[in-house]
Amino acid sequence: MFSCLGVYVGEKIVLALRKRDSYPDDNGVWIATKPEHHASLKKLFPSMRSIYVLGGGAETNWQIVPEQADDFEESVMKICALIKKGDDRIGNIPKKKKAKAAVKKTVAKKSKTKKR
Repeated sequence: MFSCLGVYVGEKIVLALRKRDSYPDDNGVWIATKPEHHASLKKLFPSMRSIYVLGGGAETNWQIVPEQADDFEESVMKICALIKKGDDRIGNIPKKKKAKAAVKKTVAKKSKTKKR
């Protein structure tokens, strides 16, 4: 997933952990959520924001607590506590991937030639 480490609770993805050289401003803990929960989560986690690499500055479902935030460790611990309590604002069940078309195997038939 975007070269991140996904954290799941059952089928629900709750977090993604990112540390890469590209787009370093988006390194940190990504939170799987929905726009209707952003305001209430932002009150708990003031450094939380949308992810630049995903939305180009626009609001995204995924939010981030950047690793360079002053409250990074404290925020991540609180997020984990919310997840442990089953807070419905955090986590999404990913859409199922469509099955790839079956690859047809062709069996090459050997040509029968008569030896004379």
